[in-house]
Amino acid sequence: MRLLRSTDLALRVLMRLAVAGDSTPTTREVAADMDVPYTHAAKVVAELQHLGLLAARRGRGGGLTLTEAGRTASVGAVVRTFEGDGDVVDCEGAAPCPLHSACRLRGALRRAQEAFFASLDPLTVRDMVAAPTGPLLLGISSRP
Repeated sequence: MRLLRSTDLALRVLMRLAVAGDSTPTTREVAADMDVPYTHAAKVVAELQHLGLLAARRGRGGGLTLTEAGRTASVGAVVRTFEGDGDVVDCEGAAPCPLHSACRLRGALRRAQEAFFASLDPLTVRDMVAAPTGPLLLGISSRP
């Protein structure tokens, strides 16, 4: 299974903010730290804010901070939210699969997808930034 770019970025933004300490990086700074386009980072940050996982303040002295809900968020829940609940394969798309009515693969893939999410459920954002990851994240920050 391959994660969407937005899912990957959401997890990296949460991790980056989890090690920010008292600093409040802006979306632009986080985008630079992650080497992604600002517009893509802004969309992800807006969704994370909507989910209550981070807080964003505008203006002088503003920036992004991780909420307690963001710090304890389940990685599985974040991935499910960004990935959606669609099937791994599109059996009913523009050219529907002729095996659709008797296919056993679709169910097996669905179970595999759920097992993937379930394996991430116990992992929190706080867990993801434990050493050695947290110190490494601090080292890639573009801020002095």
